[in-house]
This record gives sequence, C-alpha cells and structure tokens, in this order.
Amino acid sequence: MKILILFFSFVLAYNVEALDNGLAQRPPMGWMSWQRFRCLIDCNLYPDDCISDTLFRQMADRMSEDGYLEAGYEYLIIDDCWLAMERDEQGKLQPDPFRFPYGMKNLSDYVHSKGLKFGMYEDIGTRTCAGYPGIQGYLEIDANTFAEWDVDYIKIDGCNAEQSEYEQGYTDFGMFLNNTGRPIVYSCSWPAYLETGGTPANYPYLAKICNLWRNWADIQDSYNSMTTIADWFAKNQDRFITSAGPGNWNDPDMLLIGNFGLSTEQEKSQMALWAIMAAPLLMSVDFRTIDQQSKDILLNKDVIAINQDELGLQGRRFKRRDEDVDIWIREIAPIVNGEYSHAVAFQSRREDGAPRAMQIFLSEIGLNNPFGYFVTDLFEPTNFKRVVNRTEEVLVRVKPSGVVFLKLVPQAN
Repeated sequence: MKILILFFSFVLAYNVEALDNGLAQRPPMGWMSWQRFRCLIDCNLYPDDCISDTLFRQMADRMSEDGYLEAGYEYLIIDDCWLAMERDEQGKLQPDPFRFPYGMKNLSDYVHSKGLKFGMYEDIGTRTCAGYPGIQGYLEIDANTFAEWDVDYIKIDGCNAEQSEYEQGYTDFGMFLNNTGRPIVYSCSWPAYLETGGTPANYPYLAKICNLWRNWADIQDSYNSMTTIADWFAKNQDRFITSAGPGNWNDPDMLLIGNFGLSTEQEKSQMALWAIMAAPLLMSVDFRTIDQQSKDILLNKDVIAINQDELGLQGRRFKRRDEDVDIWIREIAPIVNGEYSHAVAFQSRREDGAPRAMQIFLSEIGLNNPFGYFVTDLFEPTNFKRVVNRTEEVLVRVKPSGVVFLKLVPQAN
C-alpha cells in the first residue's frame, strides 16, 4: 500500500510540474500589440490606434490578406489594457465594455474566421502592469475563462507579485490550463523579473511548465535596446541554450521591424539574430502603414526557414571579431554525412559610413567539412550561391549596423 501511495504522489507531482500540451514545436510566430500600440485606451483621441475590438479586427484582416499568415505568422495576441477595471459579479474577467462591446469570444471567433489563432495577456499578480485585474487568487476560474473564449495563446506577465510566489503561481496556472483540455500556448514572463534583478532563473524547470519565456528586459523601439538584449543573450547563452528546443523557447521579446526606431539594415540585423536564436517571431507593427522594405524583411521565407528549422537548436554568438563585428552561428538541417548545415550572421556594430570588409576562412568558425559548403546569402541572394572550400578565404562586406546572413550546406563529395 505504501508503494502505491508513493506512486500516486509521484504522478500528482509530475502532473503539477509538467507542461503536456504538445504545442510550440517550433518558435511561435505572430503579432502582439504592446510594442506598437502600448496602452492607448483613449478611443476619442486615438480612434485608429486605441486598444479596441476595431483595432484587432483590422490587424487580423491584414495578417490574413497581406501574406503574413501564409508566411507562418499565425497568432494575433492582445497585450495589456483590454480589461475592465473590475471582474464581473461571478468573479470572471471581463473586457472593457466600451472598447470591446461584443466581448472576447466574439472577437476570438472573428480572428479564427481569418485562419488565425487568438492570443491574450494577463498577469500572475494582483494587477497587471497597467493596473487591471490580475489572476492571483483566480487561477482556475481564469484558465477556464480563457478556454471558454477559445484562446490559443496566453502571455502571463509578472507585475504586482512577490518573487517568492512566481514558481507556485506559474506552475499552478499551467496545470489549470492543461486541465481545461484546450491547447493553449503558455508564455511566462517569470525569468525576466528575476534576471533583471540579478537572480538567475531556473531554465530547466521553466522548460517543464512553459512553452516560452521572456528572459530579460522589455525591448524598446531603438537599435540600442535591440543590441543590448542581444548582448545580454550572448553573455548568458550557456545558461539557457540547452533548455530551448521543440516545445520550449527563450524569448528576447518582440520584433521592432516596421516601426520608427530601426533603419532597414538594423531591421535585417534583428531578423537575422532572432532567427539564429530560435526566438519567437512576434511582430508588433501597424500593418496599415508598414513600408514595403520592412514587410519584405518580415516575409523573407529563407530567413523564416532558419528560425523555424526542424532541429530546433538555438544558435549562439560564436565570437566578436576585431571588436566591431559579431559572428553568430546556428546548427540547422539538412545534416549531410553527419555534418550539420549552418546559418551564420556577421553583424556589424560599427557606426562609420562604409561597409566593413571581412575576410575569413570557414575553418575559423568551426566549419571543416572537407568537401566544402554551398553558400547562400539570405538577404542578398546574388552575392553568393556557390560552393566554398573550408580553406578558401571568404570576403563579406557588412554595412554599418547591418548584417550579412549566410546559409551553408555541407557538400557530400
């Protein structure tokens, strides 16, 4: 009898900890409202940009009709500020009645009718970061509410909670999501609040309970913010790369592409680094006003293919060369004669006016296939498309704050 009791205790403990939804086998792709639209709730002053039913239906239309869904961007995710300031009489979450007059299930149905999946935001604490009701004390009822609304993705932020409450709160909410029976991708912001305060997160445990997790600080609409996050990931990569893979991903935050802060070359840099890091590709842009260059970067099928590579191995910063160019490398498919293919990004950190010329042997970056590699430039396809021997010196010219992004496939003979 004692053995039987111990067995059931083990099963119960495992069920509490384990995320068993089979989702996010590749980094999630979609759109999230926060970076571009923040917490604009004044629909009189900002009728086209306020957090409202109208805005999300318009974004859903554009995602479905302008090629984003076809490219793989499938989640439309509402961030903070969708809520009413109080729960309803039954203690359930409710949307702001003026900005979301038809309710969230109706909006969810509309998003699904466009072929998209529907994502939402909440917070593990008593209040969201913007001051709306959080899920603390209501974990089960809120998980059931999201399932009733046919939510496909949920981001749980970490404001207004004690750090000592995170492990139990995030674990329990994941369990309640599983218990609903609805497949819901679970994004946790828990480590971002620990790491920015100097406390290392337990990434192996996070991989048991979350599909993805925000590792560090919020991204802002600037190249400095983007590169600061990339530098932090590079500095700390050995602590969390092994926890990433199909079903579990490190999240450096949203794509800035198409907004105000990045040049075209800097947008290419972010897209390449996020692809190398196997990061979720979550756009946050106004599809009604995006320019064609930015759209082309977001829809680059070859770069997306690197991000979505079937092996699910997160890449890393290999080294910094001459203190002004970072080299990032990711192992990808296909595997030829036991040799991985690779994606390699040469990212310039220079600000001078001329492209930086770099001459490098493939063997310098650990690529030693004796039969060489077929090399393709993913942003400038006419630059390469030829076989390069491991002992052949390769010349790349990297534009200031830009990137050269190569795919190298080993040759069989």
